[in-house]
Amino acid sequence: MDIVKIFAQYGIIVTDFQKRQFENFYAFLVQENEKYNLTAITDAEGVAYKHFLDSALPYQEFNRGAAVIDIGSGAGFPAIPLKILRPDLKFTLVDSLQKRVNFLTTLVKLLKLDDVEVVHARAEDFIKGRRESFDYAVARAVAPLNTLLEYMVPYLKVGGRCVIYKSQKLEEEIMAAENALRVLSAKIIATKEYDLQGAERKVLLVEKMKETDKKYPRGKNQPKQKPL
Repeated sequence: MDIVKIFAQYGIIVTDFQKRQFENFYAFLVQENEKYNLTAITDAEGVAYKHFLDSALPYQEFNRGAAVIDIGSGAGFPAIPLKILRPDLKFTLVDSLQKRVNFLTTLVKLLKLDDVEVVHARAEDFIKGRRESFDYAVARAVAPLNTLLEYMVPYLKVGGRCVIYKSQKLEEEIMAAENALRVLSAKIIATKEYDLQGAERKVLLVEKMKETDKKYPRGKNQPKQKPL
């Protein structure tokens, strides 16, 4: 796994220290995956492209020193690769499964990452006390767009942005999310497209235009069961 060469193909410069962080991340991911089943992709090149690079692609979209929340962080994607490349960013990683929170907590210490908070909570519960306190919200492979927006947008300050990782059928998801965008006072700013080893990857940027009604996100799993 030559992280430096792989990232360089996409114009991303990786330092020696960052290279070691990615290598340590990979080794720990494979080791712990045997216990926790964190990912189906475990070969070095697959992880480098489909997890590390995929997560890192929009690393320049964030303002310096920004506060970022990762909803449904799972095995640390996209937050940890972004943090490795952008140590100036302040991350809060939220996941509802304790085993993944344990993995992330140990990983953050292993990689010596500062300004990273790992939280065991559901997105609709953690919102209490953290509403409209983040500059960016990120999510990768979590839920359809109309559901995802309800979880993400309430965390953002007015003018903050969602950075949402998608692949196929994004246009269909955007059409299905028109009501969610209206209700949550959010607007699609841009769609960034990337070619990842022949696979089409898309990153959707959504900006929050005004304060979110405090009834969102709804509890009792309603964003998934009855999307806006």
